[in-house]
Amino acid sequence: MSSKKRYVLVGAGGRAEFFYGALTEKFRETSELLAFCDINHTRMAYANQLLKDKYDHPEVNTYGADQFDQMIETEKPDSVIVTSVDRTHHKYIIRAMELGCDVVTEKPMTVDEEKCQEILDTVQRTGRNVRVTFNYRYAPHHTKLRELIMDGVIGEVKSVHFEWLLNTQHGADYFRRWHRDKRNSGGLLVHKSTHHFDLVNFWIGSQPETVFAFGDLMFYGKENAEERGVTAFYERATGNPIAKEDPFALMLDSNEHLKSMYLDAEHEDGYRRDQSVFGDGINIEDTMGVLVRYKNKAILTYSLVAYQPWEGYRIAFNGTKGRIEVNVTEQSYVNSGGDKALEGALKGKSINVFPMFAAPYEVHVEDAEGGHGGGDPVLLNDIFGTPKPDKFNRAANHIDGARSILTGIAANKAIRTGLPVSIDSLVKF
Repeated sequence: MSSKKRYVLVGAGGRAEFFYGALTEKFRETSELLAFCDINHTRMAYANQLLKDKYDHPEVNTYGADQFDQMIETEKPDSVIVTSVDRTHHKYIIRAMELGCDVVTEKPMTVDEEKCQEILDTVQRTGRNVRVTFNYRYAPHHTKLRELIMDGVIGEVKSVHFEWLLNTQHGADYFRRWHRDKRNSGGLLVHKSTHHFDLVNFWIGSQPETVFAFGDLMFYGKENAEERGVTAFYERATGNPIAKEDPFALMLDSNEHLKSMYLDAEHEDGYRRDQSVFGDGINIEDTMGVLVRYKNKAILTYSLVAYQPWEGYRIAFNGTKGRIEVNVTEQSYVNSGGDKALEGALKGKSINVFPMFAAPYEVHVEDAEGGHGGGDPVLLNDIFGTPKPDKFNRAANHIDGARSILTGIAANKAIRTGLPVSIDSLVKF
């Protein structure tokens, strides 16, 4: 009997290749891919074509979204990889556990507190494992920050300032896709910021307690464009002459991968990957500020803006013995528009420590290749390969997944109500 761990994957869109490419290329000795499941058969056929042409791997079986139970019964996987639209994560996570499988899920684990509670309850009921793929934890410079704080280099962390900038290529991409509808994604405070809130939980070794936030759509969307004097609008970019003059436009027919995955597949589900970022129907925020108090009394001030000239972030940790300042510039990208290794890849970084009564110094961390600051290859080995003992406990479970999204979910509620939100009022662990 094979000792390989058996996987099926649900959701064959832009994020899926990150997982099935690794499974069928680098981790063939330890892992086996059995099947795809998706609402769109054209997209699954293209994924199978990539398996053959790019990864020299046989085609796998395909199942429609309504055949999920049948897939589990037929293929008998050990684990289900979930890379579907965010609002459907809970559906597949829960059903996979009920059918006796463990789960590897893309972030965010889900998009609201009700779905989160359902997942937590199902883990408790079934005893199955849920792994959330927080690749940023594995980036060497992020791990180093965890180490510096664990070692007490700046004493107890009392406050964190975290500013993340998405540029006009990557940031705009969320407003072209299904993410633009908060029902699908939870907005950027859930879909994107789950990475950042998880990092803070991971770094300071605590969990959020109370959240307050402001946020609004201030740049993208038709009304904002009209206020800036724009008069020419379009619904989708591909094939539209007006879009040729728009630097924010995405032409699906100019990129063979995007064309095959989306343009050639849209006749099945109607999904348009190239919507105008200055169109109607956008109900997520592009400018957000969040204030969080943690169980250990530390305070986070967080900013996310999705229309800046450069991509990256700045962080400051203030402790009882000093301060750490972090500056990172990342490679910009369009999801599924190029090499996966360039998604969030480092362009530059610095970590500087300012002791309270000593000279400041820079902490040098060796660069690592791969997406998300070099974290992607380490994460993939930790899931599919032969992981090593990890004193930093970077592997994230359902509790970590819940605590990260609950900060964003609470922030969304605070934006709606104008009131601070207690995390304990949202779910019960």
